[in-house]
Amino acid sequence: MQGIVRNGVRIDESFAEAFPMAATGLIVTAPTRKWANQAAATATGYATSVIGCDCEAGVDCELSEEETPDGRPGVRLLFFAFSTKGAEKALVNRVGQCILTCPGTALYSAFDGDVKIKVGDSMRQFGDKWQMSKAIDGRRFWRVPVMDGEFFVESQVGVLKKCVGGGNLLIMGADWESTMRATEVGVEAINAVPDAIMPFPGGIVRSGSKVGSQYKGMSASTNDAYCPTLKGVTKTALEDDIGCTLEIVIDGLTDEAVRVAMRAGLKAIIDMGPEKGAKRVGAGNYGGKLGPFHYHLKDLLP
Repeated sequence: MQGIVRNGVRIDESFAEAFPMAATGLIVTAPTRKWANQAAATATGYATSVIGCDCEAGVDCELSEEETPDGRPGVRLLFFAFSTKGAEKALVNRVGQCILTCPGTALYSAFDGDVKIKVGDSMRQFGDKWQMSKAIDGRRFWRVPVMDGEFFVESQVGVLKKCVGGGNLLIMGADWESTMRATEVGVEAINAVPDAIMPFPGGIVRSGSKVGSQYKGMSASTNDAYCPTLKGVTKTALEDDIGCTLEIVIDGLTDEAVRVAMRAGLKAIIDMGPEKGAKRVGAGNYGGKLGPFHYHLKDLLP
């Protein structure tokens, strides 16, 4: 595999291929940090890939009392879908099941967006006509009575139409332990980048996929070229010294957010070096045929 070597780590002359998505953001607050984080974890669960989930979601950042609309601890959540309609359906379900139900929470739109979707306007019906509306600084909210008081929720949430899904890094190392160390360092660096999330468990996916399958009806299947146990029976992309591959997938509100996130992750992995971390870093693409956003690793090198 041709590439560039930095600090002993081989960098593939490859690119990550990403595609357009719609995204919406929520600010969720609660009386304590514990319950704000609990609402966040529940609302963003089972939201790793639109291949099988209704959306891709994650925590963008925690917010202090000074950064939230109501002066309570909060979190900023991002949700990505292929369309505004898909985002609305996913958000209404998740807010109704995971945030409305969580003790002490309130919900606000994280940004104005290009269009609006009805979230609080859908939640209000749970109030069974006991709900009340309230206008604050030109924004409309609903006060929905619940058993611990009321659920304060913004009537509509903004959606950004031109967001990006599918930025990625493939991290390859001698074994699981060293590859995981490098990948976790990359995740930590990306977590500090605003407007970007990593939707998979802990930011990491081991089951990277390719388009298509030998089984009828499967739209995606294991990326056999990067599976170390298949080196002898498939057209492998791995050298003899690679025993494990892990992937970080990134969604961002903008093209630049994904670019900055990939650069931060790549730098952190390179800085660790190959002795305790990764021997090689690549990226997943589909020959440029799937998405218009291409992130060439050589352009992201520190």
